Amino acid sequence: MHRKKVIVTDFLHPYLADWLLEKGFQVDLQEAITNDELFSIIGNYEGLVLSTKINVTPTLIDKAQNLEFIARAGSGMENIDVAYAQSKGIHVVNSPEGNANAVAEHAVGLTLALLNNIVKADAEIRKGIWQREPNRGEEIEGKTIGIIGYGHTGSRFAAKWSGFGVTILAHDKYKSGFGTATVIEASLEAIQEKADIISFHLPLNRETQFYLNTEFVNKMKRPFWLINTSRGKIVKTANLIEGLDEGKILGAALDVFENEKFYQLEGTDLDQMQNLTKRHNIILTPHVAGWTHTSHLNLSKILAEKLDALGIQSVK
Repeated sequence: MHRKKVIVTDFLHPYLADWLLEKGFQVDLQEAITNDELFSIIGNYEGLVLSTKINVTPTLIDKAQNLEFIARAGSGMENIDVAYAQSKGIHVVNSPEGNANAVAEHAVGLTLALLNNIVKADAEIRKGIWQREPNRGEEIEGKTIGIIGYGHTGSRFAAKWSGFGVTILAHDKYKSGFGTATVIEASLEAIQEKADIISFHLPLNRETQFYLNTEFVNKMKRPFWLINTSRGKIVKTANLIEGLDEGKILGAALDVFENEKFYQLEGTDLDQMQNLTKRHNIILTPHVAGWTHTSHLNLSKILAEKLDALGIQSVK
């Protein structure tokens, strides 16, 4: 009898590892492991648990001859070749439900802070500067919010705005019939015609990469505020800066970035980041929208539930 082995490759909540141990699996915690290091040992494991730093390529999958499941803590699956894994009979699960509420709340906070100059005003006060008129804000009531991507986070984001007196337009290329009394299912063209605020809640793939580009900005019928808590490469940074310079984008709140290797930025990437940080109408957070204490636990709990539903046994 062989106890199946699971490798955990990121700093996840211990709930999942404890659950796996209770189910009889052998669990190896290798939170700091690199792709190259994993490649050399992956053949020893039946289970792989990861977040964002490990790339599950066809080459890695071919090396993982005993692998039965891949569990991704979080939503985005761009670092996993899901189709290839499934073609090899490997189950792939993720837990987008685990941090959807956290992302939605963060995106609402960014929106309110952006329109009311809260971050700018706070920084000025800390420097001994008292300016009221330059920090006059915009009320959200009466505005139209365009949500692009209406999955777990997009729908939660929409729900948070009840009571604010806003119009919610939502677009999802792969969904229909999701409109409610408070959410209007809309075409992309309708959003570009009417929205004052654009919030992205999209996965990253070939269709969505650089969704916000010059063409998108030019099709917007009015100046708008931008919120992005999805993936950094949804927004082409150079085109965002162009839109800001031209007054077509009134401001932006970004939790994700085209290049998130923050301490290694150089060349154009460094220039663009410095450009953004000098602007008073920009709010930046370090990819923490889904990074709450509550979501940390929920991501692991949901993975445990999904693995349990698969009925994978701990021995063979």
